[in-house]
Amino acid sequence: MSTDTPEGSDTESRRPPARRPQQRKQVLLRLDPLIHDALTRWADDELRSANAQIEFLLRKALTDAGRLPRGAGAIPRRGRPPKQAGDGG
Repeated sequence: MSTDTPEGSDTESRRPPARRPQQRKQVLLRLDPLIHDALTRWADDELRSANAQIEFLLRKALTDAGRLPRGAGAIPRRGRPPKQAGDGG
C-alpha cells in the first residue's frame, strides 16, 4: 500500500492501459517444419516475411469467408514510402 495514494481512490490508476488500435498482437504459432519451409519459400517469392505472409493468408481467408471485421485496417506497408507525383525523379 502506497502512502501517496489512499486506498480506494483513483481507480483509474489500477485499470490496465487501453489498447491503441495500431498496436499489433503477438501470437505464438506452432507449425510442422515442412509447412513452415513451404510458407517461407512462398513468402520469399512474394518479397514478404513469413510473418507478413501468414497475415496476408489469414486476411484473405477471412475475406473469402465473409468474416474480416469492418474495423480491420490494411496491412501496414513496410519499406520506403512511394514517390510523390511532383518529386521529379
